Amino acid sequence: MNAHVYPPALDVEDDPRAWLKTLAKYRQPRIRRSAFELVVTLAPFALFWAIACYSLLSEFWPGLIAILPASAFLLRLFMIQHDCGHGSFFARRKFDDWTGRLLGVLTLTPYDYWKRAHAAHHASAGNLDERGVGDITTLTVAEYRALSPWGRLGYRLYRHPLVMFGIGPAYLFLFKQRLPFGMMRSGALPWISTMATNAAVLLLGGLLIWAVGLVPFLLIHLPIVLLTGAAGVWLFYVQHQFEETHWSAGEEWEFPQAALHGASHYDLPPVLRWLTGNIGIHHVHHLSSRIPYYRLPEVLRDHPQLAGIGRITLMDSLRCVKLVLWDEERRKLVSFRAAAAT
Repeated sequence: MNAHVYPPALDVEDDPRAWLKTLAKYRQPRIRRSAFELVVTLAPFALFWAIACYSLLSEFWPGLIAILPASAFLLRLFMIQHDCGHGSFFARRKFDDWTGRLLGVLTLTPYDYWKRAHAAHHASAGNLDERGVGDITTLTVAEYRALSPWGRLGYRLYRHPLVMFGIGPAYLFLFKQRLPFGMMRSGALPWISTMATNAAVLLLGGLLIWAVGLVPFLLIHLPIVLLTGAAGVWLFYVQHQFEETHWSAGEEWEFPQAALHGASHYDLPPVLRWLTGNIGIHHVHHLSSRIPYYRLPEVLRDHPQLAGIGRITLMDSLRCVKLVLWDEERRKLVSFRAAAAT
């Protein structure tokens, strides 16, 4: 058996634009692999949902533990929807879009509306002049100090873990995404996307309620959605809210630099890496969002020098929660306490 031949190494300090060409060869999806990924994610989600529901109806309480894997597989379905939004799952626009729209009914995420907001996030991540669309609000130390006492309190509440990972995801998935907030005047598509998704959710929910009853449906599906939402927001948070992330403004901001250094490599254990669709390899994803998630490990295998850029472990990520302000002088995210000390 021939050993794997690695391409010539690039220095991580080279112009990040060089990586754009290097990564282009990974952008082609494998259609059978994509279909396989969809099946091995959708089928277990349905199975665990059914197990949890049957356990509830049978009063076999230990079986309700199935809510946890059901939530994990729903999160993975969202990652597939995410790849569809980038046109990287099947690399066929109609297939990607309709797969994403159908999955959006399960994830409670209007696909076309979300796709547009997420594209804005990718186009402006790490740009201090373009904050506010598809990202987590992050103030600079100077901006925070310029707020009124009530403004500071509001920002502190917004960044509190209970709000960020508890109330926030519930509001986002159950209420905010039912209307095209932020795109009310952006044409018909955001409205069609949200209203069609809402109608499909009501139809599917109505069928399940007819089959199992209202209370069992809510007792099963609401925890699944809320757990999935919290995990999804957590992943999105730590992928950009880490100490050595990159923010810049004006002409200093450049897409390749911001993508490579403004997104983390969230180095998760193998099982979590699989369940999250390798989204932790986020710096590579931002550099080349057309790479299918199942090919991202290939990039790190072939270019191991990328693995150390922005790398945070599971334990490291827990400390990221306190990082809430961008210090423009020290060029790093800092806590409220650290900001007050300067």
